[in-house]
Amino acid sequence: MTDETAQISEDFADDVIQGLSRPHKRLSPKYFYDDAGSRLFEAVCRTREYYPTRTELALLRTAAAEIAAYIPDGAALVEFGSGASLKTRLLLDAAPQLAAYVPVDISPDALERATASLRSDYPALLLSPLVGDFSSPLSLPADIHGCPPIGFFPGSTIGNFTPDEAVAFLGRARTLLGSNAQFLVGADLVKDEATLVAAYDDAAGVTAAFNRNVLARINRELGGDFDLDSFAHRAVWNAEAQRMEMWLISTREQTVHVLGKPFHFAQGEGLHTENSHKFTPASFTELAGRAGWRVVRTWISPEPQFALFLLTASD
Repeated sequence: MTDETAQISEDFADDVIQGLSRPHKRLSPKYFYDDAGSRLFEAVCRTREYYPTRTELALLRTAAAEIAAYIPDGAALVEFGSGASLKTRLLLDAAPQLAAYVPVDISPDALERATASLRSDYPALLLSPLVGDFSSPLSLPADIHGCPPIGFFPGSTIGNFTPDEAVAFLGRARTLLGSNAQFLVGADLVKDEATLVAAYDDAAGVTAAFNRNVLARINRELGGDFDLDSFAHRAVWNAEAQRMEMWLISTREQTVHVLGKPFHFAQGEGLHTENSHKFTPASFTELAGRAGWRVVRTWISPEPQFALFLLTASD
């Protein structure tokens, strides 16, 4: 086990114990993405109801040439939460001037699979994968020194943070990428409740399996004894906070154990597993500005609307 992987495992244990100990239990969505979770999320993205991935891919295809015009020669693309790196290929194909790619992901298995595939398809590209938690401070690999960095954060993962957490992340990214950097961020936009709820509660139950997988991970890695069948998946639109929420609802009174510690669930008690904030162009611009970024270009898809924001570090 590498030092980075060991630290992630330690953080996982600490965060789970703390999250289950709260009066209102919660888990961080970053722990969805073990190997099984990454594969399940790829399946979620293929469901009929989950529009963000295909909408963002279509928007990237349309905008790729215009985005590429902003990328300097010899640049390094730094992607936060790279997963399978599917969207990355659209930028790599459109911007052959990119000299390096730094995929950052919390899942070593997903990172290894994606890097192997890219190495085969882009042999001239310097690949410098980084196992790490992008919600914590990071350091860029030494081998991309001298390459102007452009950040890439697709998938509206920015919406998983609270607004204050999003500002903190954007601030860390600004520090990591440097004062002259650019940052391309994908963000889902506010839309009608029915479309949103369906996207997070597909009829085939793929999202439900993805949500419950975090319990399976706790059982496997932290000695938990969660009964997955006694937790129901629920997706809720919180209009006031402008966010989708995912929950696991205990269908009976029960006590579960993690690392030998007991945690009681009342019947109907919820375990909050994810927020996915939705934005307007104005609200995202304000959020980015709080972290020292300025929006220089925006691309918005047809309905269901999704946006790509190109940011530059403001003075």
